[in-house]
Amino acid sequence: MLKKIIYILLPLVIGCAKIDSYTWVQTLPHPWELTEKELGSYLLKFQSRFPDYKNRLIAINLWRLGTPYGIFCLGEEKGIDTDPIIRIDTSDCTVHVLTTMAYAESKSVEEARKKMIQIHYKPDENGLVEPNYKSRWHYTSDRLLNNFKTPDITSKIGPADLAETVQIEINRKIDGTQFLDLDWTSKQSIKYIPSVKITQAILDKLPIICGVAFVKKSYFKNGIVIAHEGYVINKENLIHASSDEKMTVNVDFLTYLFKNQEPRFDGVMFYDIIEG
Repeated sequence: MLKKIIYILLPLVIGCAKIDSYTWVQTLPHPWELTEKELGSYLLKFQSRFPDYKNRLIAINLWRLGTPYGIFCLGEEKGIDTDPIIRIDTSDCTVHVLTTMAYAESKSVEEARKKMIQIHYKPDENGLVEPNYKSRWHYTSDRLLNNFKTPDITSKIGPADLAETVQIEINRKIDGTQFLDLDWTSKQSIKYIPSVKITQAILDKLPIICGVAFVKKSYFKNGIVIAHEGYVINKENLIHASSDEKMTVNVDFLTYLFKNQEPRFDGVMFYDIIEG
C-alpha cells in the first residue's frame, strides 16, 4: 500500500527532478525501522542523489510516508518533557515538518539532532540556542512570523482582498490565563486565506514544495491560531502526519481541505522552507 501511495505521486513531481530518482525512494527500507547507523548512511545517500535542497525535501517526505502517528512526541530529554529531541519512528504534524527539514539538511543522525535544536528552539538574549521547554517554538503561528526557517508567504500567494486578519495574543486564553505555562505571550496580527476561497488557481502560485498551516477559529479563545500543518508538494498534494489515518500520508490537498464539500478548517497560511 505504501509503495502504491508513493507511485501515485511520482508523475506529479517529474518537473523538479528525474523520475528515476524518486523511484529510488521506493526501494528503501522504512526509515522508522532503521538503526541510527543505518539512518545516517541513508542521509548521506539523499545528499548525494538530491543536491538541490527542495528536491531533497520532497524525496525525504516520500520516504517517510507510512510513519506511525504519535502526538507530542518530542521534548528536551530532561526537565518537563523528557521525550527525544529528534526521532524517526513516529510523528505528529509539526514533528513531521520539522524533523523532515532537519534530516534534509544533515549527513548524519548527530548532525540532524543539532539541526533540530536550531529549528525547534528560540535563541536567548545572547543569540544562543539551547533546548528547554520554555524556549521551544510551541506555536506554529509564532514560528511562521518569527523564525527565518519557515517564513510566512501567505500574502505572496493570495490577493490582499482574499485575506482575513485575526488580532490575537498567542498563548493567552480568553480568561486571561496562559494556555501553556511559558511566562510568555505575544500580541500578533495574523493574516490567513479563508478555506472557502482556496482554489487550484491559488495553489498554482505555490513553489514546488512549501509548508501549509491550517487555521481553526474555535482555537482563538485559547490563544491558538493553527490546528494542523504539513507540506504541499507540486501545488496539489498534501503530505502530513494524520491523526485520522494514524500515519504520515499523501493526499490531494483540496480533497483533504473540503470533506463532504465542507471545509475542515477555517483558513490556511502558507510558508516557505529555508535551508541553513
